[in-house]
Amino acid sequence: MTETVSAQQSDRLNFSPADFVLNCSTLLTELPVNERPAAAAAAGFTEVEFWWPFDGEPTPSDAEVEEFIIALDEAGVRLVGLNFWAGHMAGGDRGRVSTQGEEVTFKENCAVAAKIGERTGCTAFNALYGLRQPGVSEQEQADLAVENLAIAAQAVAPIGGTVLLEPVSGADGYPLKTAADALEIIDRVQSGDAKAGAAQNIALLADFYHMAVNGDDVAQVIEDHAKTFGHIQIADNPGRGAPGSGELPLFKWIARARQLGYTGKVALEYKQDQNTAFDWLAK
Repeated sequence: MTETVSAQQSDRLNFSPADFVLNCSTLLTELPVNERPAAAAAAGFTEVEFWWPFDGEPTPSDAEVEEFIIALDEAGVRLVGLNFWAGHMAGGDRGRVSTQGEEVTFKENCAVAAKIGERTGCTAFNALYGLRQPGVSEQEQADLAVENLAIAAQAVAPIGGTVLLEPVSGADGYPLKTAADALEIIDRVQSGDAKAGAAQNIALLADFYHMAVNGDDVAQVIEDHAKTFGHIQIADNPGRGAPGSGELPLFKWIARARQLGYTGKVALEYKQDQNTAFDWLAK
C-alpha cells in the first residue's frame, strides 16, 4: 500500500484543479446546492458536474432551474456533467431508467435536463439504471431501460449531448456491476433494440472506483474500451476518498486511457469533508 500511495503522490504533482471536473454532489456537501459552484471556483476548479440537483423532484419549477443556472454563471464555472433524475438518492434510490411505472415522468425529466444542457452547454448526461423491482423480471426491466435510454439519447441529441451509463457499487439491487453489464445495454440501444429507434449518442461512464469495488478488471476495461469511454470518474479505495488515500493506481489508469485515445473529462467523485478535500492537490 505504501508503494502505491507513493507512486500516486509522485504522479499527481502534474495535476491542478483545472485538470479535473468537480462533482458537487459528493463534495462541498456542507453547503446548499446553489452555493457549491462558487466554492468550487474558490478552490480553483473551472468545470463542475452534479447529480440531479433538485431534491429528487423530476420536474423542478422554471424558477428553481433559473436559480441553479444563475449560481453557475455567477461563479464562472462550466457545467459539464448532469445526472438525469434518479429518484430519491438519499433514500437509497439509484435511478429510474428501468423502473416500470415511471416512464412518463422520466421522459418529462429528459426534457428538463436537455433544457438545462442547452442553457449551460452541458453535453454529458448520466442515466442511473435503477434497482431491481419486485414482481418485474430482469428481462422486462432491461427492455424498459433500453427504451428509456433511447428516448433520453434522442432528447439530448439536438444539443450534442451524450447519455452515460455506469456500473455502480454499494447497492445490491443495482444490476449493472461491471463495465460489461453496462456495455450490453449500451449495445442494445445503439443497435436499435427499442421502439424509439437506435441511438448512437450513448457511452460508458467509466467510474474506476465503482468498477474496482465490484471486482471488475479496470486495467483490462481500459485496454479494451478506453477510446469509447464517454466520461471518467474517480475516487480511491478503500473509503471512496481523495486520490492517494487508498490503493488504486488512478493516475496510471487515467494516463493509459489517454494513451489509448480517451479525450474526455476526468471527474472527482469522491467523498471527503470540505476542509481537507483538496489537500492532495494543494501539495
